[in-house]
Amino acid sequence: MAKFFEEPSRTFSEYLLIPGYTGPDCTPDKVSLKTPLVKFKKGEEPALSLNIPMVSAVMQAVSGEEMACALAREGGVSFIYGSQTIESQAAMVRKVKSTKAGFVGSDSNISPEATLEDVIALRKETGHSTMAVTDNGQADGKLVGIVTSRDYRESRMDHSIQVKEFMTPFDKLIVGNEDITLSDANDLIWEHKLNQLPIVDKEQHLKAFVFRKDYESHKDNPNELLDENKRYIVGAGINTRDYATRVPALVEAGVDVLCIDSSEGYSAWQAETIKWIREHYGDRVKVGAGNVVDGDGFRFLADAGADFIKIGIGGGSICITREQKGIGRGQATATIDVAKARDAYFEETGVYIPICSDGGIVHDYHITLALAFGADFVMLGRYFARFKEAPNKIVSVNGNYMKEYWGEGSARARNWQRYDVGGDKKMSFVEGVDSYVPYAGSLRDNVGLSLSKIRHTMCNCGCLTIPELQRDAKVTLVSSTSIVEGGAHDVVVRDEHFDAKPQ
Repeated sequence: MAKFFEEPSRTFSEYLLIPGYTGPDCTPDKVSLKTPLVKFKKGEEPALSLNIPMVSAVMQAVSGEEMACALAREGGVSFIYGSQTIESQAAMVRKVKSTKAGFVGSDSNISPEATLEDVIALRKETGHSTMAVTDNGQADGKLVGIVTSRDYRESRMDHSIQVKEFMTPFDKLIVGNEDITLSDANDLIWEHKLNQLPIVDKEQHLKAFVFRKDYESHKDNPNELLDENKRYIVGAGINTRDYATRVPALVEAGVDVLCIDSSEGYSAWQAETIKWIREHYGDRVKVGAGNVVDGDGFRFLADAGADFIKIGIGGGSICITREQKGIGRGQATATIDVAKARDAYFEETGVYIPICSDGGIVHDYHITLALAFGADFVMLGRYFARFKEAPNKIVSVNGNYMKEYWGEGSARARNWQRYDVGGDKKMSFVEGVDSYVPYAGSLRDNVGLSLSKIRHTMCNCGCLTIPELQRDAKVTLVSSTSIVEGGAHDVVVRDEHFDAKPQ
């Protein structure tokens, strides 16, 4: 007879936190959100930790190189999507790793033979007024000059004039060599009253820019997640098919952590993938696995050697696995169950394996609940897809700015390797949809607001660290009626279009 779970499959929206005692020293500015990313032995420090409990999903519409740099600046990690060629994924990782904190790769590049019309079009496309003029018009070309808004007047110049006629040529520029430190780069900027400092190698190839405006921004990012060379920490997704060629390329590119991207992780193929990595790299290469929704799945991947384990099947906003296959579990229940298995494993072995709640996060407070239920960090797709740093396009839908967002199991992504069930046949049906999400602006502003809510809520619970929250949180189930009660009700909410006239 089938095994039946007595506990209903519940979502985060079915729970609330009960306040604990908030002492005089329990203030949001004292809350630490640092959390382990990979497993460690009792009494030791993890090889990799996050400064905030947020990572971006292994998705085409979410995690590119710009997202990876932006999230690392805030203290989290992006997992560059694997549903692309090995070469292009490795190139993305390499680009992130070549970006030192404060050193920005150029995404606005133009050739000297281009025209002012091309400059205007590129500025509209990227939003950046500073453009590198390189011999081949690419970011890796030989720097021959720079164009800024001070070099031309759009309304008074012939738009067919070539860039080489009005750019600031290389021999008039102050540049830094590729070995320069950020401190010395900023000294040059201030000494020569520059707005930007190009960084070049011995052959004059452009390597990066350091911007005057980023000086204060750099000081404002104390949570930046950096390696020992002050480069951003970055992850990458892999699958259980081509790992023998993909993993070496990603390791060579400098990836810090890998994640097996699969809709269901309780499988022989994940164990084989981890085994291969251990045989070839030992513990030097960190790899997470998943997804699972119960203690059995956790134990399987723990024994296989996973460095962290992801929880969640069918809970993502664009995921239709549950309605297509009837498989999955409510994200709250799954997180609670796997957390119990993680704690039992730690007691038994002395090895702590971080768990990641992946999916089912609708509101910011769901992140806090996931942490209280035992998750060490959360993986988010829809949340990050809304930001300008995501690689998906901004579009206008009925007059509103939106961003395209599609699932890795959708026909658009065609990421069938994520749904590996053995054999040579590809999937014959989709498990994700193609959709839109409201455009929300910059990652920094939105993540800052979400983290502020988490810190304040933790203080309401009397907790200053995630382990304290996991240990001391008090949780209650809520009824459908109390969910309604928790929002605005029995009133007419005013908005900017509400026309009320005094009588």
